[in-house]
Amino acid sequence: METQDRPSKSQRKRDMDALQKTGAQLVELNAGQLAEIALPERLLDAILAAKRIRDFEGRRRQMQYIGKLMRDVDPGPIRASLDRWSGSSHQQTAQLHAVERWRDRLMSDDDALTVFVAEHPHADVQRLRKLIASVKRDNAANQPPRNSRELFRQLREIMGKPASQKEAEDTE
Repeated sequence: METQDRPSKSQRKRDMDALQKTGAQLVELNAGQLAEIALPERLLDAILAAKRIRDFEGRRRQMQYIGKLMRDVDPGPIRASLDRWSGSSHQQTAQLHAVERWRDRLMSDDDALTVFVAEHPHADVQRLRKLIASVKRDNAANQPPRNSRELFRQLREIMGKPASQKEAEDTE
């Protein structure tokens, strides 16, 4: 009857593998992110040592050691932090891709500005028109993409504002 209370050997192996993978994700973090997570000193030292190891076998053994140290730590808060950081980076990447698509659309379609302004009524239409014309002029003359970068920054700023912030600016 005692054996039913304990997890199976396969389950324990899966749990240890998950802890080792979490430890591997910790090794990939930068110093600022590691500082935000409350890690025991031994685990933090092991993670920092793993960052310095370049030998494949040595790094593999260090990762196993980190997995062993992870057994003594509550992985819940660590995984929550990792999930939060990975989710925000995916969201930022998606937003940048959306801005790039709008910039390309504004450059290729003359009616796209009307659609963009309809979706983002707080946008400065005159500024965008001038930037689009400057980018087209620069492209025709094989100039550096300075204005294209400025257009991208403007679009990112316009598209990145939450609706409540947009309304607050409109009332001011």
